[in-house]
Amino acid sequence: MSTLYDLDDGRLEDLTPSAKLVYLVMDRTENELTQQEIIEETTLAPRTVRHALTRLEDLGVVVSHPSFEDARQRVYTISTRDEE
Repeated sequence: MSTLYDLDDGRLEDLTPSAKLVYLVMDRTENELTQQEIIEETTLAPRTVRHALTRLEDLGVVVSHPSFEDARQRVYTISTRDEE
């Protein structure tokens, strides 16, 4: 796992506290998470989680793809340096 503090390029410094929380929750798990699972773990509002995920994807620290179990949902995971 790469923690928030392992990212030496400073991409996460200017994020909102809610976006940092979303990142930390995702970093804690080895599994891919749906938006609903992130909402449940963080207790943040759905709109707040959507905004945080969009921002994290824009920065390249989170990647997503359609769920294999339910193509209507996307699953999110922390990106590796190779995926950037």
